[in-house]
Amino acid sequence: MKRAEEFLPLSQATYYILLSLREVRHGYGIIKDVEEISHGEVSMGPGTLYGALGKLEKQSIITKSKEIKGDRRKFYELTFLGKEVLLLEFKRLNSLVDNAKEYIEQLEGENNDNKEV
Repeated sequence: MKRAEEFLPLSQATYYILLSLREVRHGYGIIKDVEEISHGEVSMGPGTLYGALGKLEKQSIITKSKEIKGDRRKFYELTFLGKEVLLLEFKRLNSLVDNAKEYIEQLEGENNDNKEV
């Protein structure tokens, strides 16, 4: 069985798909939620989404949820492994930002100094 670390780093789209699956959703619901939680930075079409969902399902990061009788839509949810992957990626991204923050602030200060000349 693969360890969560082996799936990192995630693409931006995959990260948002997993974040969207913090609750059970169907494809169109994932597309709309990704747009909302990314503040419009990420929008994906059905081909991209269903390609990613198929791959994530094969990797046992997500699974199809119980089907609702009479509803043709497929619903997806995170597996335990998927939750681990999402949490590890969040921590990894947070660490990148925390580690760089001081240096980025220095660069911004240098840019402001150069503008005054």
